[in-house]
Amino acid sequence: LLLLAAAAAAAAAPRAGAGDARQEAAVRALARRLLGPRAAAVALSVEAALAAGGPDTYRLRSPPGAAVAVAVTGSSGVAAAAGLYRYLRDFCGCHLSWSGAQLRLPAPLPRLRAEIRASAPGRYRYYQNVCTQSYSYAWWDWARWEREIDWMALSGINLAPAFAGQEAVWQRVYRSLGLNQSEIDAYFTGPAFLAWNRMGNLHGWAGPLPPAWHLKQLYLQYQIVERMRSLGMITVLPAFAGHVPQGVLRVFPRVNATRLGGWSHFDCTYSCTYLLDPEDPMFQVIGTLFLKELIKEFGTDHIYSADTFNEMTPLSSDPAYLSRVSNAIFRSMTGADPEALWLMQGWLFQHQPDFWQPAQVRALLHGVPLGRMIVLDLFAESKPVYQWTESFYGQPFIWCMLHNFGGNHGLFGTVEAINHGPFAARCFPNSTMVGTGLVPEGIEQNDMVYELMNELGWRQEPLDLPSWVTRYAERRYGTPNAAAASAWRLLLRSVYNCTGVCVNHNRSPLVRRPSLHMDTELWYNASDVYEAWRLLLSASAELGSSPTFRYDLVDVTRQAAQQLVSDYYLSIRRAFQSHALPELLTAGGVLVYDLLPELDSLLSSHSLFLLGHWLESARAVATSDREAEQYELNARNQVTLWGPSGNILDYANKQLGGLVLDYYGVRWSLFVSALVESLNSGSPFHQDQFNQAVFQVERGFIYNKKRYPAVPAGDTLEISRKLFLKYYP
Repeated sequence: LLLLAAAAAAAAAPRAGAGDARQEAAVRALARRLLGPRAAAVALSVEAALAAGGPDTYRLRSPPGAAVAVAVTGSSGVAAAAGLYRYLRDFCGCHLSWSGAQLRLPAPLPRLRAEIRASAPGRYRYYQNVCTQSYSYAWWDWARWEREIDWMALSGINLAPAFAGQEAVWQRVYRSLGLNQSEIDAYFTGPAFLAWNRMGNLHGWAGPLPPAWHLKQLYLQYQIVERMRSLGMITVLPAFAGHVPQGVLRVFPRVNATRLGGWSHFDCTYSCTYLLDPEDPMFQVIGTLFLKELIKEFGTDHIYSADTFNEMTPLSSDPAYLSRVSNAIFRSMTGADPEALWLMQGWLFQHQPDFWQPAQVRALLHGVPLGRMIVLDLFAESKPVYQWTESFYGQPFIWCMLHNFGGNHGLFGTVEAINHGPFAARCFPNSTMVGTGLVPEGIEQNDMVYELMNELGWRQEPLDLPSWVTRYAERRYGTPNAAAASAWRLLLRSVYNCTGVCVNHNRSPLVRRPSLHMDTELWYNASDVYEAWRLLLSASAELGSSPTFRYDLVDVTRQAAQQLVSDYYLSIRRAFQSHALPELLTAGGVLVYDLLPELDSLLSSHSLFLLGHWLESARAVATSDREAEQYELNARNQVTLWGPSGNILDYANKQLGGLVLDYYGVRWSLFVSALVESLNSGSPFHQDQFNQAVFQVERGFIYNKKRYPAVPAGDTLEISRKLFLKYYP
């Protein structure tokens, strides 16, 4: 118990660097960006002493006199921002999310009858997944990062990676070691795949990285790190995990490096990275060199991220070997920063449970002194690891909600699991939990789930979810509406309440390569979504001018259309299997020539559901036509083939205007035609032959050079109503 207490205390040691005055200035600037002139009616201050050495704390009160409606004091900039959002949310009925803000402030601002004080139940509220860097942030500029960091602060997030620009530093290190530029170019992937290059899964695919990319990312990283730290956030920097380019073996022919196996359907052309032996002296040389260079460039908050065995099997299951690996990684951190803390994703333990038995997990974790590592229990809402590892054998951990894979669209949530999971983990015998985290692979989806999780990060007990979601709808749309509230309660109990082991990969036939063996199972009652759709449409006369309402109407209509695609698919399959050509032509015709085009026009009516927005943001980063073409191919490949030959086909599927018609729609057209041809000719349908033909269509989409609009067209409300009148079951 003493060991566990010491470990948790050590993990609570890092303090955000900026002083009170700097953090105060930063949070006041945030309030002005958010509220404009109305920010003058809110007094914001930062006093570290408020937390009395414990977790982040904020205090809200209305001072006497009329000039200031509310005074918000936080123990850090983040705590003050979280207090500000609590006031806006609970007393002004406001809402802020990825899909929009509802900030209609009452005039005058309401005064508080009594002082409110809140402390976070744990040291950390963590945010970001290493994959989010590629699935969501790949093409972001500073304006988009600034909005995200504001949202993070208002959400109370105080620990997050700052990973931009690391390839520029690595390039410097590789050159100083003697590698030539062609060897470096052969190693880095393109921008849309860097997350997996950093974890040693891939090299070279969709690369190389142009010099201008490095410069722009370095500049962006300076801005990100400066803003995060000014608000009192702790930045997590990347460290050396042991993977090296092949060029290292040319320069140091006697180095002890082993080639790992292929990753996720990739062969050694783009996978099978070299891993340095932890006892090879070059391990410490390279690891410490990189971290020293990185710290010189960006400073440090003493927490570093490294993932050596992400979805890759270690060379040996010998506990002594695994301890040596983790110890080598940790020593390469402390060689550059004696105060280093290692933050590690715990995904590997539940991803390969056959390999990671208790002895192996304990060995890897105990290669690092207790309290000098923090483990992210990455998928704790569905597959918590702390329960079968005695709370990570004494290493501190953060209870994380993963929620999303690949940035897929699709309404989804495990609200009961996240409403109770963190509290159960805190009460676990000898618990070493030090906070909560949001770790989606992709963002800008299912706002409600993230608002809920952020609120839970500051609570001491679970929420009453039906009443919470009723208030959520009211805040989100800026006014109470009975139909909208009913719609949200239906969604809460159905699509947002997956129980058991729930993996949010969108496997709908809509976004998967067609076959006769597609999964149409749902974890909820489809009629609840159809009824929520009807209710939202009935509220559109009153709420139709709200941007967040229009977003939700697109999203719920999209979900209903996704369900309808499954129904038409089942009709197509039944008709084919019973040799009923007229029924096949009818169901296939409706799907290909009406439902999918209508869905595409719905998505094209909203700026956040446009393929053009994703592609044009990729092109905007470029400094030449050649770069623009490379970046656009990166962006197109990631959301479709994910690799040269469909290696991780449709893993990062999105429902976007342009993509539905020209990618998913063309596939379905080819599938229906192949089935019709099979019935007409009396020859069997061969999936292998179809896969070869459809691959040409998929690849053709990536290279079609068509420019897709980045500006929406059409009236969302009208298109949704038209779809409803045609298709509501």
